[in-house]
This record gives sequence, C-alpha cells and structure tokens, in this order.
Amino acid sequence: MSDAYLEERHHQLRAQVRAFAESKVAPRVADMERTGAVETALATAIARQGWIGVTVDKAYGGMGAGHLAKTIIIEELSRISGAMGAMVQASQLGVAKIIHFGSERQKHDWLPKIADGSCLPTIAVTEPEAGSHVLGMQMTAHREGRHYVLNGRKIYIGNSHIGHLHGVVARTGEGSKGLTAFLVEADRPGLTLPPPGRTLGLHGFSFGELHFNDCRIPVGNRLGREGEGRDIAYSSSVLYGRPNLTAVALGIHQAILEQTTAFASERVRYDDQLHHLPNIKIKIGQIQSRVMTARLTAYHAAHLLDTGAACDAELMNAKLINVELALDSARAAMEIHAAAGLLADVPIGRYLRDAHHIFAPAGTSDIQLLRLAEVALGQSKGQWSQRLATALSSRTSVSDARTPDTCQQGPVT
Repeated sequence: MSDAYLEERHHQLRAQVRAFAESKVAPRVADMERTGAVETALATAIARQGWIGVTVDKAYGGMGAGHLAKTIIIEELSRISGAMGAMVQASQLGVAKIIHFGSERQKHDWLPKIADGSCLPTIAVTEPEAGSHVLGMQMTAHREGRHYVLNGRKIYIGNSHIGHLHGVVARTGEGSKGLTAFLVEADRPGLTLPPPGRTLGLHGFSFGELHFNDCRIPVGNRLGREGEGRDIAYSSSVLYGRPNLTAVALGIHQAILEQTTAFASERVRYDDQLHHLPNIKIKIGQIQSRVMTARLTAYHAAHLLDTGAACDAELMNAKLINVELALDSARAAMEIHAAAGLLADVPIGRYLRDAHHIFAPAGTSDIQLLRLAEVALGQSKGQWSQRLATALSSRTSVSDARTPDTCQQGPVT
C-alpha cells in the first residue's frame, strides 16, 4: 500500500496543504480558466508557505523534508489546480541545480530566499531546435573577462514570467562538454520576455520564453565549472523533473476520480444512479485501479530517492505510469460524463487538458521507454540518483576545492 511509505509528518503535511488548496486556491480556479492570465498573487501566496524549500536543508532555512514530502505538496495542489501544482514543481526544478551544483556562496545567497518564498527559481534548458536533445542547444555564453555574455532563446520555460532567478544552460564550447549553467536574475539587462501565449491547459501557469541579447552576468553567477551544464540539465530533469511531474499527474488523476464518482452518484439514469450501470461501474473501477497503481509508483520512487538509493529507472517509470494512466482515466471520465463533460463549468475537460501538459516535459513517454529499455538491456549510463545523493553529502568539501572563479567572486548580484 502507498500509505506504507508515509509517516505521521507526511499525513500532517497533506492535511495542511489540502486545507490551503481548498480554501485559497479553489476560489481562484474559475478566474484562471476564464482569463488564462498568469496567477502571480496566488503563486506568491503558495511560495510564502515555505513549500518551495521542502527539499532545501534546514541550515539554509528550508524544510529539509525530502522528496516524498515534495510529492505530497505538489499532488495536493494539483488536485485542486494543475496550474498551481505545475508552478510549484517548476520552482522545485529550479531548486535542484543550486542544491547539487551551487557554490556555498550561491547557496547562502539564494536558498534562504527560495525557502521563505521571496525567490522563485526556474530552469531554462529547452530551445526551439533542442527539447529532449539537450546537446542540440545553440544558445551561447561567451566569456569576456569577469563576465559572460549570453545570447539566444529559451522556450517552454515554467514560471517564465514570475521567476526571479533563471537557471540557464548555454553553449560555451563544442560537444557534450561544451555546455555550462548560469544563474541569471530576472532583471538583468539584455533579458526580455515576450508576452505569454494562450495554452491548451494549465491556465494561470506561466509558461513562456526567455530571450537573451548580449545579457552580461558576472563569472560568479556560473553554476559549477565550465562544461558541467549537461550534467546539471540531466540531473535536474531526472531527480526533480520526473518525480515533480509525476506528482502533478497524480494530483490531477485523483481529481478525475473524485469528480467522476461524484458525477456518477448524482446523475440519474433509468431511475437509478448512473454508477449502477455495469459499464459505468467498470470504468470507475478502472480509474480507481489506475490511481492506486499510479500513487504506488510515485511514492515508491520518491521514497527511494529520499534514501539515496539508485532509482533512476523507478523515477522514469513513475513519470511514465502516472502520465499515461492519468490520460487514460481522463478519457474514460469524459466518456462517463458524455455531453456534460463538454460544458465549461464541469471540470473534467480541464483535467484532460491539464494532463496533456505533463506528457512532454522531462521526456515524453517514448523517451522514458527508451531509457527503461536501456536498463533492461544493460545499456544505461549510470545512476544520477545515487551519484548526486553521494555528491550532496560531500558538496561543501568539493565546493571549497573549486576554482576561484566559481567560489570566490563575492555576492551573486
């Protein structure tokens, strides 16, 4: 059972987040759907709860509660609003790069602000010609003395228009060792954002582009060494992107189940509740089974990640299972609702649209299957989960040994 992974603190956290989501987030959903405008005020209120810092160590003001707690936070918010669950997961994705690759100065400068909700981080990797093909990116970062000059374009960036600190990967050289990561403050000259476009779902979520035109940043804003950008992008996707999106899909899936059972109990057909029809009951049973399976894979993967175990395959599988099963259940729920599901004030259509947004980020289902096939064939290229669990425990000593450019540059401003 999925509850076997949960401690009392997890149950208390769930109750806290659920109460907030139902009282503060739910009243805003209709307006978000109607206008599609980026919901900045609500995102700020959520961040001020401290939940963006759930995996940040207590030494930096964070909760230090781990990945399973993070999963519960995102799941419960997504149960009410996929957009706000996506907002938290995108910020959490931005946290990973600083936790695992930031210098001690960068951690002290940024992690407390992330933990108290005054800074929303992002990660900016995707480009028009390079999605999952990270090595195909073309954005450049050219060093000029004590600065780097960034030029290029990033797309499909979660929290693009509300983020305060963008984690940007750009090309500093050729090949797989030619990518480097940087922290770029949102108010840097040379960074501009076109207006966000209207999306299929996740209305209220900021999901746009970042344009860099001779954007100058200090060398001290570099994350790690030159050439570590590929590792930063991959590790953030594996360790945070996949489980975070898993949690969003799980929350949407739970909402699908609750909405569908309520609808089938309230709707009367043939002088009885709709769910008494055998075909309807079977579909509801399938949705229930899918939710149980999805939650088990999500919690199991997050639990392994918290223990420092090698669990890349479990993280891939959790994302695959949760996305695919949520989409299956959304389609089944639409069939149960029939014409009623097409009405704007019935939320099942929103769940279907929102679930489609979780398919592509951190790798489509085909990408997850290809990687899982490599595991089965003995062709996988190592375990990010295990490597960075070890690295995290020794990060202070490693950062002390880094070059002066990375760790001795004064405040990141």
